[in-house]
Amino acid sequence: MILSLMTMLATTLPSTPALGTEAARCRPHETGPAIVVTVDGLKDRAGRLRAEVYPAVEGDFLADDNVLIAQGKTFRRAVIAVPPSGPAQLCLRVPGEGAYALSVVHSRTGGHGFSLLHDGIGFAGNPRLGHSKPDVGQARIVAHAGLTATTVVMNYRSGLFSFAPLKR
Repeated sequence: MILSLMTMLATTLPSTPALGTEAARCRPHETGPAIVVTVDGLKDRAGRLRAEVYPAVEGDFLADDNVLIAQGKTFRRAVIAVPPSGPAQLCLRVPGEGAYALSVVHSRTGGHGFSLLHDGIGFAGNPRLGHSKPDVGQARIVAHAGLTATTVVMNYRSGLFSFAPLKR
């Protein structure tokens, strides 16, 4: 089993920012099932926002997108430029009603990766982050047949190794 997993990993394509974006793209006047994410607590209006939907399973939460897609598991990604003003919202279509895990990254330089020093991160349910990623249950969201709205509060580096919402 380990050998087959290693073989699969060796044959997958390198991660690319486009993975999962087509399946996640909401249509005009989207009826769902879809998750509409309002992002709150942005540090600034620079860069890009990236929302990602994963299976609500501990081993799959924040897993490599290539691996999830190769295994036929749910992975969706929406990316937008941070709007210069007003609310920042992303819409992600999901395969159906049910539980998912949701993360949002504020890439302040607009890149695809994540910088511990500069970028922000948030999750459905807005768990307290501290020193590590939350458990999948803390980032869980249940999508309904229509549009499921949620607000994610961004967390930025606070102290040496922890993350927290900005103090306003």
